[in-house]
Amino acid sequence: MTTTSYIIARMDCSSEEQMVRMKLSLIQGIHFLEFDIPNRKLTVYHDTAPETILQKLEELDLGASLLETEETVKEVSAVGTDRKLLVQVLVINFVFFVLELVLGVFSGSMGLIADSLDMLADSLVYGMALLVAGSSVVMQKRTARVAGVVQLVLAVAGIAEVFRRFFGTASGPDFQTMIIVSFSALIANAVTLLLLQKSNNKEVHMQASMIFTSNDVIANLGVVVAGVLVYLTGSGYPDLIVGILVFLLVGRGAFRIYRLST
Repeated sequence: MTTTSYIIARMDCSSEEQMVRMKLSLIQGIHFLEFDIPNRKLTVYHDTAPETILQKLEELDLGASLLETEETVKEVSAVGTDRKLLVQVLVINFVFFVLELVLGVFSGSMGLIADSLDMLADSLVYGMALLVAGSSVVMQKRTARVAGVVQLVLAVAGIAEVFRRFFGTASGPDFQTMIIVSFSALIANAVTLLLLQKSNNKEVHMQASMIFTSNDVIANLGVVVAGVLVYLTGSGYPDLIVGILVFLLVGRGAFRIYRLST
């Protein structure tokens, strides 16, 4: 059996770990995947060619590169993703997707609406991860294709609405709602990451490293900052700027999900 290590430069959070798992689940001859997300490293125990694995990783556009490969005699057994934890983080992300979407609409905040789609993106990834073990390759690809298209359409619609408001006369958002809801989502993302890392027995400093490198947390903080700037300036532009940045982030994630169908 061969052990090959890969650096995945843009693997910042556990949802991207699930995307890697789904992509590599389509390859025969892989026995075990060992993730070190804080160091953006993946170790694969396999019998197939390392280049085949690298090719699949490159399709995710996460900056994958081969680090080293060697023969090993280490005994490993396939360990599936903890379905209970996946269900927990799926519920957390979906609840906050609905919460941020509804309150974003009522408060007039594009930042909150964009952040809700970021939560939806994670929900889609965790949901697809739950389907991997028990579904056919065709069903996995079909699900990824539909999820990617839906997410991309929503992101494009959000960007269009930001531009409409930018050139229109819409009033500024409710900054208090922005700050409270986005800070709550920040806590939810932190809990999600801690739950997922608990299953991998990571040390505390590793968990903290993941939280601070997560794109989700950065997006949450961006909405909080935008809410503060709306309060200080009396302008809705900070909300629109953060909104379009997060929508672009969601659009990039949609392309990654869609590539799981190729």
